[in-house]
Amino acid sequence: MRRSRLPLFLGTLLLAVSTALTGATAAQASQQAAADGYVALGDSYSSGVGAGSYTAESGDCKRSTKAYPYLWQAANQPSSFAFTACSGARTGDVLSGQLGPLSTTTGLVSISVGGNDAGFADVMTTCVLQSDSSCLNRIATARAYVESTLPGRLDSVYSAIRDRAPNAEVVVLGYPRFYQLGTFCVGLSETKRKAINDAADLLDNAIAQRAGAHGFTFGDVRTTFTGHEICSGNSWLHSVDWLNIGNSYHPKAAGQSGGYLPVLEAVA
Repeated sequence: MRRSRLPLFLGTLLLAVSTALTGATAAQASQQAAADGYVALGDSYSSGVGAGSYTAESGDCKRSTKAYPYLWQAANQPSSFAFTACSGARTGDVLSGQLGPLSTTTGLVSISVGGNDAGFADVMTTCVLQSDSSCLNRIATARAYVESTLPGRLDSVYSAIRDRAPNAEVVVLGYPRFYQLGTFCVGLSETKRKAINDAADLLDNAIAQRAGAHGFTFGDVRTTFTGHEICSGNSWLHSVDWLNIGNSYHPKAAGQSGGYLPVLEAVA
């Protein structure tokens, strides 16, 4: 009787498939192993506004050598480092001008963005210069934006990052609460301070939710900044800086090294 060649055929097929899969897995592993470049994206909280020591090449973007991305790369020596975060950046600015360095060799991406989209600067200006009711009304407008529009904007940024850097670990950094409550502090009323803190929580929660939906890690800096808010007596944040207004409500160098850097180091 003629022996069936089916087992031989199946064996050959399985060997071919196994070889192909092994090759693909090896190639993928090799590609991921080579993906150890670091790209730092985002707004002024990532560029380091308020920390000083800005690089000459960064111009108005004010990228600081005391900002957490610069500190992380100095300590970890990635194979490449691209620092494109920029003061004032919104989600659209990240999409249009910061993603160029991302590639398959990017192993780590960090980003903070969303505060400018929500009108952070205008909120703080209104709350510093106007009444409690005006402050609360402006915050209500910002909260409505965070709840309705910002999630879609964040999705666009996060999807673009993943498309361009498929092998990267992506860490999305949030924002600190600005005020320690229940203490005597000259300046804004307790009503304003609490409303600003609550809005910061809403923003962080929205960012964390969208980051998680994309498989990214959310870096919550509210914990590291606890005890170092404005009115704490040991603030890592600038209050209103009348000599350099751009520093206002941004982390000092201590906020970058003590508030942001440990959060990135814990997950990267």
